[in-house]
Amino acid sequence: MIFSEQPLLIFDGACGTNLQLLNITDQDWSGCEGCNEVLNFSAPDHIVQFHSSMLDAGAMVLETDTFGASRVVLAEYGLQDRVKEINTLAVENARRAIAGRSDKYIAGSIGPGTKLPSLGHISVTELAAATQEQIEALLEAGVDCLIVETCQDLLQTKTALVAVFDVLQSSNYELPVMASVTIEQQGTMLVGSDIAAVVATLEPFPLFSLGLNCATGPRDMMSHIKYLSENWPQRISVIPNQGLPEVVNGLTHYPLSPQDYAEQMYQFVVNQGVSIVGGCCGTSPEHIQALVDRLEGVQPKQREVQV
Repeated sequence: MIFSEQPLLIFDGACGTNLQLLNITDQDWSGCEGCNEVLNFSAPDHIVQFHSSMLDAGAMVLETDTFGASRVVLAEYGLQDRVKEINTLAVENARRAIAGRSDKYIAGSIGPGTKLPSLGHISVTELAAATQEQIEALLEAGVDCLIVETCQDLLQTKTALVAVFDVLQSSNYELPVMASVTIEQQGTMLVGSDIAAVVATLEPFPLFSLGLNCATGPRDMMSHIKYLSENWPQRISVIPNQGLPEVVNGLTHYPLSPQDYAEQMYQFVVNQGVSIVGGCCGTSPEHIQALVDRLEGVQPKQREVQV
């Protein structure tokens, strides 16, 4: 199968590390410091400010501040009964930022949660129910697509995707669904699956795209993206950290400059046919701006996939 050229989609940058740079007070956190999702109702202007900074940099797609907005994660902060409210407000905050801008989209972010079924932390049934509840809230709020991201466990990934497509089918929704896994520096997901296992496992799902995000910077993703380029028959996404995180003076530091980051991402597009790019931990509006500038007028390489 030979892929024709696909228009690029440029996602935003890191939510958590950019929110840490804002003047968020103890009152804003409402006793839930570390739960970024609480800011959707306690300090929505901060969320809108973050989204707006990414749009100003040229991002085409905003991810909602709902990475941990499932019942399982919110229960750790006593917010388990506010799933619908938080997801709804997150979409509204993204929509506020987009107001008046054309050709901008909202991706409903669904994170892996804090309990993995393959490690016995949670049952598949409980995980599926929690994921379904979040999906229903995001769909009702009006997202343009869904991204099941930072997947660390293939059983968790499959469970989430089954829930997504069950809800879409039962609700008569047609929406692009993206999956993005996290491959650690040792070359596998947290529970040991490599990229070939990911492709084999997720191939039956009607995904809009499959890709990688988080854990490492672009350089450590190269071999995995090359495999996807040769073996995955749909779009590929690459949303890395701002380089491999380091500890400097006791603090987490991400080393790549905006220009270095953009250049490495450019190589994925022109050499591997990647058509969805963006930034994960550490990436600032400056990184997204550099990415937008470097990819101006660029088309992803045509690729041939054996299926």
